[in-house]
Amino acid sequence: DFTKDDENVNSQPFMRWRDRFEFVHNATLKAERETGERKGHYLNVTAPTPEMMYERAEFAKEIGAPIIMHDYLTGGLTANTGLANWCRKNGMLLHIHRAMHAVLDRNPHHGIHFRVLAKVLRLSGGDHLHSGTVVGKLEGDREATLGWIDIMRDKFIKEDRNRGTF
Repeated sequence: DFTKDDENVNSQPFMRWRDRFEFVHNATLKAERETGERKGHYLNVTAPTPEMMYERAEFAKEIGAPIIMHDYLTGGLTANTGLANWCRKNGMLLHIHRAMHAVLDRNPHHGIHFRVLAKVLRLSGGDHLHSGTVVGKLEGDREATLGWIDIMRDKFIKEDRNRGTF
């Protein structure tokens, strides 16, 4: 089982990031001991500056977290690539949240289609993306959602308009 920080959780006065990282990581370890199963939590390292992101990522590594999370649209693609490179050098995974995507991809008359955002994310180094599902809160068209997943996973995608690939 894996859980994640909410994309809006960064470091508010009532919940500082360092305290949250330690608390959640300790709870994750406790759950592993009690169940005998592997557990994890995506710690959100998104911050106002790259230096602050790296500080948070370093701390996540120090406490033994295997994966961190970044909001790649609000944090920026250059910051995402830098964080992805840091993860490769430090043996960590980078989960990407798509916070703010709806501003860019929901209006059919302007913006950037999510299939483009998904590919850009992969090119900038994200290991996996909060891509949405075919059911629930992040529900999307089944074929298009599966097509976006293919775009992120496969090296070459044949045109398939039903799956949103052109």
